[in-house]
Amino acid sequence: MATLKLRAIGNSVGVVLPKELLAELGVREGDTLSVVRTPEGITLSRSEPEFERDLTMAREIMRRRRAVLRELAK
Repeated sequence: MATLKLRAIGNSVGVVLPKELLAELGVREGDTLSVVRTPEGITLSRSEPEFERDLTMAREIMRRRRAVLRELAK
């Protein structure tokens, strides 16, 4: 487990990730991380642009077709 230091970055606060953790996540400066809340806390993972796009599309379809999905669930 790594201990992370919070640092001021302009008007925000950022977290500095050690090299070992960056290597384990498979990310480098400029990459995007996904943050997911879990019952145990939060999970950081490398963001996958295709997955994010697909998930956004699925949410839109579910929103538009809510009535159909409710009927199918019966």
